[in-house]
Amino acid sequence: MKFSESLKKNKDFQYVYKNGKSLANKYLVMYVVQNDLDKNRLGISVSKKVGNSVVRHRLTRLIRESYRISEEFFKCGFDMVVIVRVSAKENTYQEMESALIHLGKLHNLYKCKKQRK
Repeated sequence: MKFSESLKKNKDFQYVYKNGKSLANKYLVMYVVQNDLDKNRLGISVSKKVGNSVVRHRLTRLIRESYRISEEFFKCGFDMVVIVRVSAKENTYQEMESALIHLGKLHNLYKCKKQRK
């Protein structure tokens, strides 16, 4: 992730949960709060209810890769926490990417790609 860092500390996650705005779709929940940095910080949370370790890490990798590929289209200066729902357990990469971009658009963080002529 070129323009971003990962959220790792529990206090950072708790701050985003407490002060952030949340929106959700069928597969993901995204909390967003503004930070005073020139970069985004992304945290990913996958509950044990979703599946075993292999499944949870696979979903984490899918979200991280989806964000990495489209990160240049996200506005800078935000802390984001993405929570994976149980319904996302069998999702493909394309479905996860679509869900992440959808939430980015709902939060007005995602700047649409320009259409080629």
